[in-house]
Amino acid sequence: MFNSKVFVAEFIGTFALVFIGAGAGITGMSGLFGVAVAHGAVLAVFYYAFGHISGAHVNPAVTFGLALNGTVKWGEAVFYWIAQFAGGIVAAFTLNLAVGGVSVDGIGGGATIGVLTDSAPYAAALVEVILTFFLVNTILHTAVAGRGGAFAGLAIGLTLTFAILTGGAMTGASLNPARTFGPAIFTSPSLAVPMTYVIYLLGPLLGAALAVGVFKFLNSGETSESSAKKSTKR
Repeated sequence: MFNSKVFVAEFIGTFALVFIGAGAGITGMSGLFGVAVAHGAVLAVFYYAFGHISGAHVNPAVTFGLALNGTVKWGEAVFYWIAQFAGGIVAAFTLNLAVGGVSVDGIGGGATIGVLTDSAPYAAALVEVILTFFLVNTILHTAVAGRGGAFAGLAIGLTLTFAILTGGAMTGASLNPARTFGPAIFTSPSLAVPMTYVIYLLGPLLGAALAVGVFKFLNSGETSESSAKKSTKR
């Protein structure tokens, strides 16, 4: 059940996503476009680097979706989650250590928080559901189904990029509980507020589940046709 190579790959990949993605937002000099590109580029690069080892989920919501789809076993998913949350927390700790003494807001600029987080939390949760659906949908149709070929990583990275460009101002466009809860130990959104879990945990999980449902529906006919062809050949 436990695969040390998968664990290390997911830890490093999630660490990189949080360290570079959140780091790009700390000074504010990168702007929303820079933050979006930083996240998307990291995800694409690590898909090509570690995709053959772990699938490069680097996101508990993605792992949840792939477990629902049967791509990974639930017992394996637990170790993915441990590695991902550990990677997010260590990255946030490292960032906070690096900038805490020179930035008044610490790593606040790298937090996943937006105008809807406090003012309209249920709307924020809906945004996270929709954007996570887009991300997991792309992963399922390109990487899992094998239709993306050599461009699967690029498609996944670009999906995260446009998701952040769209939802960054609204919710911080987390789409990833590890990306939110690592930095949240040191800054907003507060881990003591129940709505944090509704927006940044339940939202992405629901989005991933919805993507799996749509993926299975869209591919149900192909499965039936494939089975029919095999029966005919026999």
